Amino acid sequence: MPKNAFYAQSGGVTAVINASACGVIQTARANSDKIGTVFAGRNGIIGALTEDLIDTSLEDDKAIAALRHTPSGAFGSCRYKLKGLDESKREYERLIEVFKAHDIGYFFYNGGGDSADTCHKVSQLSETMGYPIQAIHIPKTVDNDLPITDNCPGFGSVAKYIAVSTREASFDVLSMAKTSTKIFVIEVMGRHAGWIAAAGALAADDDIPVLVLFPEIKFDQEAFLARVKAAVEKHEFCSIVVSEGASWPDGKFLAEQGTTDAFGHAQLGGAAPVVANMIKEATGYKYHWAVADYMQRAARHLASKTDVEQAYAVGKAGVEMALAGDNAIMPAIHRVSNNPYEWEIIKAPLADVANVEKMMPRDYISEDGFGITEACREYLLPLIEGEEYPPYRAGLPRYVRLKNLSVASKLPAFDLD
Repeated sequence: MPKNAFYAQSGGVTAVINASACGVIQTARANSDKIGTVFAGRNGIIGALTEDLIDTSLEDDKAIAALRHTPSGAFGSCRYKLKGLDESKREYERLIEVFKAHDIGYFFYNGGGDSADTCHKVSQLSETMGYPIQAIHIPKTVDNDLPITDNCPGFGSVAKYIAVSTREASFDVLSMAKTSTKIFVIEVMGRHAGWIAAAGALAADDDIPVLVLFPEIKFDQEAFLARVKAAVEKHEFCSIVVSEGASWPDGKFLAEQGTTDAFGHAQLGGAAPVVANMIKEATGYKYHWAVADYMQRAARHLASKTDVEQAYAVGKAGVEMALAGDNAIMPAIHRVSNNPYEWEIIKAPLADVANVEKMMPRDYISEDGFGITEACREYLLPLIEGEEYPPYRAGLPRYVRLKNLSVASKLPAFDLD
């Protein structure tokens, strides 16, 4: 009998992570002679540890197909990181118990850098604990900071949303600049890598001044305020895109709140008002600011067609690689050419992916540190190309809500530490 598969979503969700789920499940169904049931973990790896497994075979083909145009995580996500075997042996033993109880031989984990680390550890269970499992990491992160892959599914759509939003807001500010608002500040995600912030610079042209504050460039307050004043004097207004990870020369985040998340990362939020108030105090300019927050990663109505296609492709490729016998790898996107834009899927070893962050190359950031170069523009533009709108009903996007019926438990309850 074919082994069953476990699929789960991890970390912050995106507008297209469900397209990857669709790719995994549809490809598994097309190979039912080799893969049995696909069980989804409710709320990520937590679903495996607590034996809270969703039977995706109870969803009809139409519902699974609708995942391709539905944002968020259809099965629930989590921020829960497995530590090393020595520290978390109890958890790994529990995983093996659950996998054995439900005859699971394939493990597909859909997430970012921390998820790649978890997937890599699970891939080693065969060697370290004697349980045969093939673990494939399905890439996803709006931060676009995974190594090896040219870009990360989820990024293209958030980049499109930020570029469009920055351009639209700039038109609004321009119309009010003569007698009212002259400054608009939008805060975007990106703890250490400024890829999303860079996308905001795509909105700039000869008549729309956009300044970007990157995590990779230490914040120079004096130089920044001089650039803001120059932009307002020339254009009557200025738009600013600030990454949540922008920091002072001493390394402290502009937006640091003094708290940490489940992974021990500094909790960020609030860079936009810091920057806006700084401008107000120095210049007296009236301002408005906004934090894109969940809206930037949930905006499936404005998803990039390229992003949707790539998200589905890595899910499909992940299953195909597992069926070919691969383990401890990630299907990665390789850019073949810029013009015309062409890409393909390659294999990236998880040992080279886990716990590695890909920052913005310095030659993608303008010399003054407040914009992007032509090389960066050439990199970004294909990723936001095209539209693949969801179906609409009564003026609203029509998204799917799965039944998400649980499999009967076979094991005693397990308490998470």
